[in-house]
Order: sequence, then structure tokens, then C-alpha cells
Amino acid sequence: MSRICDLTGKTSIVGNNILNQTILEHKISKPSTILDELNNGVTYTLRQKNEESKVKDGMDIVLLSINFQENIVEFAGANNPLYHIRNGELTEIKGDKFPIGIFIGEEVKHFTNHEIQLQKGDTLYLFTDGYADQFGGPKGKKFKYNQFKSTLLQMQHLSIKEQRTYLFNTIKSWQGNNEQVDDILVIGIQ
Repeated sequence: MSRICDLTGKTSIVGNNILNQTILEHKISKPSTILDELNNGVTYTLRQKNEESKVKDGMDIVLLSINFQENIVEFAGANNPLYHIRNGELTEIKGDKFPIGIFIGEEVKHFTNHEIQLQKGDTLYLFTDGYADQFGGPKGKKFKYNQFKSTLLQMQHLSIKEQRTYLFNTIKSWQGNNEQVDDILVIGIQ
């Protein structure tokens, strides 16, 4: 694999390079360690270019490492959670409440590593905030996270491919004639 992800924006381009180096060259697979390396690298790089001003650029991210032999998932997140559905119940595994790329003058923070023992039938969801933040509905309000969670639970009887269609149709129906306000990305793993 030549690239881990394809990102845009100054912080994201720097982040993409650091992710590739950390994972591919240094062979690090623990999500919290990867995010710590990413945070240090982005902070260092942006400080070098912005010594006169405070850096306010940051990046939210969810990172998983899956051990298929032992059915274990490790997770770390910067401002974003991971949703885990098992037997019709949704568990939110919270990420840390700070982004990649700290502000100048702040103490370096370290990311928390979470481990989940998977069982047959489990589903994991990684996502941006775009789905929950989309305006629409009869009153032009945000979709919100509680409605997003309910939608995920309602579609558990569907295959992953059918879930994609369900999510797409649900948000398009909600959006109506409103513009899409942000990127919308939902990744489901079953």
C-alpha cells in the first residue's frame, strides 16, 4: 500500500505524510501511538512555519487497527468516537477531546488506546461529523447524533451494502433542498 489515506488541507497533507511514515516505514500499529506521532509531527511542522502566530489548525480523526487472527480491534480518536453495535445495542467508545495539531503554548497531550474483543455479528462505525450536522427535515434543523444512532440501530438487519444505500437515502431525504454543509463519511465494518 502506498498511502494510508488521501487528505486535503495544510494540516491534512502534513498528517497524511506522517501517517504513511509512522505506519509504513516505522511499522507502528497501535492507534494511540500513531496518533501521538501524528500529533507531534503536525505540531512540530506547523510551529516551524508559523513561529509568529498561534496555530489554530487541527484535524479530527478516528484510527483502527484490526487483528483478524484474535478478533481484536484497537481504537484511538481525536475528537471523534467509534460506534460499536452488538446484539442490537450501540456502545459509543469516545475519542479524546482534542484534535491533532495542538496550539502553540499548550502542553502535548497523549491519546488513549481502546481495545474491543469482537464477536460474530458485531458492527463498527467510523464517521465524520457531517452526517449528524446536516441541516434538513421539516424545520431545517440538524440531523444530530441521537437520530444518527437510531438510524444505525434501525438498519442492523441489512447487509453492509444495503446499509450504505439506507444511510444515503436517509440523509438525502432529510437534506431535501438544503445544501450539504460538510463532508459526509460513514464507514461500516461488520
